[in-house]
Amino acid sequence: MNLTENAIKVLEKRYLAKDENGNLTETPEMMFRRVAKTVASADKDYVDEKELAEIEERFYNLMTSLYFLPNSPTLMNAGRPLGQLSACFVLPIEDSMEGIFDSVKNAALIHKSGGGTGFSFSRLRPKGSSVKSTGGVASGPVSFMKVFNAATEAVKQGGTRRGANMGILRVDHPDILEFITCKQNNEDITNFNISVGITEEFMKAVEEGREYDLIDPRTRKKAGSLNAREVFDLMVEMAWKNGEPGIIFLDRLNRDNVTPELGEIESTNPCGEQPLLPYEACNLGSINLSLMLKETDKGPEVDFDKLREVVHEAVHFLDNVIDVNKYPLPEIDKMTRGTRKIGLGVMGWADMLLKLGIPYDSEEAAELAEKVMSFIRDEARKKSMELAEIKGVFPYFDKSIYKDKNIRMRNATTTTIAPTGTLSIIAGVSSGIEPLFAISFIKKVMDNVELVETNPIFKEVAKKRGFYSDELMKKIAQNKGSLHDIEEMPEDIRRVFVTAHDISPEWHVRMQAAFQKFTDNAVSKTVNLRHDATQEDVRKVFLYAYKLGCKGVTIYRDGSRESQVINFGKEKSKAEKQADTTAKTKIIPRPRPDITLGFTEKVKTGCGNLYITVNYDDEGICEVFTNTGRAGGCPSQSEATARLVSIALRSGIDAESIVEQLKGIRCPSTIRQRDVKVLSCPDAIGRLIEKVMNHQNGNGKAHVLSDSFKYPAEVAEKIPRPGGHVCPECGQPMEHESGCVMCRSCGYSKCG
Repeated sequence: MNLTENAIKVLEKRYLAKDENGNLTETPEMMFRRVAKTVASADKDYVDEKELAEIEERFYNLMTSLYFLPNSPTLMNAGRPLGQLSACFVLPIEDSMEGIFDSVKNAALIHKSGGGTGFSFSRLRPKGSSVKSTGGVASGPVSFMKVFNAATEAVKQGGTRRGANMGILRVDHPDILEFITCKQNNEDITNFNISVGITEEFMKAVEEGREYDLIDPRTRKKAGSLNAREVFDLMVEMAWKNGEPGIIFLDRLNRDNVTPELGEIESTNPCGEQPLLPYEACNLGSINLSLMLKETDKGPEVDFDKLREVVHEAVHFLDNVIDVNKYPLPEIDKMTRGTRKIGLGVMGWADMLLKLGIPYDSEEAAELAEKVMSFIRDEARKKSMELAEIKGVFPYFDKSIYKDKNIRMRNATTTTIAPTGTLSIIAGVSSGIEPLFAISFIKKVMDNVELVETNPIFKEVAKKRGFYSDELMKKIAQNKGSLHDIEEMPEDIRRVFVTAHDISPEWHVRMQAAFQKFTDNAVSKTVNLRHDATQEDVRKVFLYAYKLGCKGVTIYRDGSRESQVINFGKEKSKAEKQADTTAKTKIIPRPRPDITLGFTEKVKTGCGNLYITVNYDDEGICEVFTNTGRAGGCPSQSEATARLVSIALRSGIDAESIVEQLKGIRCPSTIRQRDVKVLSCPDAIGRLIEKVMNHQNGNGKAHVLSDSFKYPAEVAEKIPRPGGHVCPECGQPMEHESGCVMCRSCGYSKCG
């Protein structure tokens, strides 16, 4: 197998089986054999033993060649006791306390099994509605989102996959303004991606600048109205500030709902690419496009014969996954087997373009995207029809649009463009249909040694063209991985090797729309914007996605989640003024870190001994604790001072300014004592903070101290990292892509 060092590291950490002591018990080849054998076993009632062995071998070769990989739960769990092979599910939330907490329980079971969940909160009655059974009032969808968020936080998934959720609210729900602003503070509802479910009626109202009706989901009656353009502008502003909410075009999801008699599509999975009916699960896998090429006299070309063969094998594989899967709930088992939806997608798209010498942001690339994806969709459907002749159509076929068209399908849907964060690391290629995030980047390894990692395709071209050097690669890395301002770079190379931030927002959307045109389900992609992008740029992205036929869109402005969200008293729109108090201007302290280091000092005051602890993490000094000795004193006053100082520190107030305010405060009981070296308890607190700062090179940061003090390994991996823009497990830069956040160094993914 041609696995990179990084791929092996990720497999060993997250995928390969281990014994009870954490020792590896299988190799990558053994893992792929385990998966191939398990998935092939679904054919045992249709073929003899010899042919079954041949199917297993084909599945094994499909994966070990890295032509195709199924989603992570299939690699992790196939052939093992858990046996849960799906990455994502959609659960309904009924408008009752019993229904809500049934969904909380079901979500916990899914997260425990390694899956992510999507929810629509649109059925819940709005905040302030009457509750007849108790005589009280409803707290609204956002309050219950926080319940689901807390439950997700509590469920640990054995260190392999983390719980992730998608929360959707219809734009015509009376609580829509509170929902739009519910993640304004980056520390709130951290286990959710949120998207507004937008209707065609709303978008028409936006275009016309008029009001639209809000509908009470319980009574189905009008419950007020809002100006559509102002609500749209609020979505734009929040997305510009920290990337959320995204938008989902609900009417488009249901236009392509192939089983409308089974119900309406209300939600998607956590990254937005898989619209599902309540209790459906996704079965996803991706073809490695970078390997679907052949050399010709004219240079490299797409090898459509090879691609056809891989598509057919992959559809067979994913259809079998449905049969060998152990679903976490009986309702999911029934529904997923009833529609048999699969989602075959791609990865390595950017690498394919680089090998072909085609710029990502070009008409040629968009045309090739349509050609490749239409071919994949057509061949996937052909294979699904072939399987239907052998094994029968999906059980809910009579409730589908296919019955009247006389098209016998084994699977209700066949194609989806999913994020492939960790899978693309295993395959050693670019993620999904995303452009490269960086041509070259600096990676820190043990003892803070810096290594420069460079895209292998660029490295090969650079060496062939004679301009490769270690110094140039480092220069590119220091230029945020872009060739944009590297003057010594040949112009044709600079044009082809573009990165996410080199590409205009319009071209991000163009590429998403090109793939969406020939995809049954939806496309997971992030429109990456530069830090200096404006709200108008975000507005254009949303409108362009609507115009070009996308089913949803997610944006991320570089660095936006790493800065405190503050409104400096600008005039609010009518829509903003009606928003919940969470949208009002305020500075909210970051949560207390789970792990800190610090100093404790005993100080003699006029009231007795005072024990002061000053703690810090990688963002700087973050808290102060005080405790008085047996002699008593004024513990309430010193505790109050410590609490207020802690809040100020975690709200971003400069530690030096705090010291300046505390030092010099005098207390009569202390002044009367001759051998006391401090003026008061606050003075003592200020002096110790200053001492810690001086020990840390005067900047309140822990980096100088960290160089001399080594955290134990089990502690180091849990220490929160500054700003959330680096991986919490390995400290390397995180990438926002495909509607999620992931680390290409260790495989960590916020969305699992």
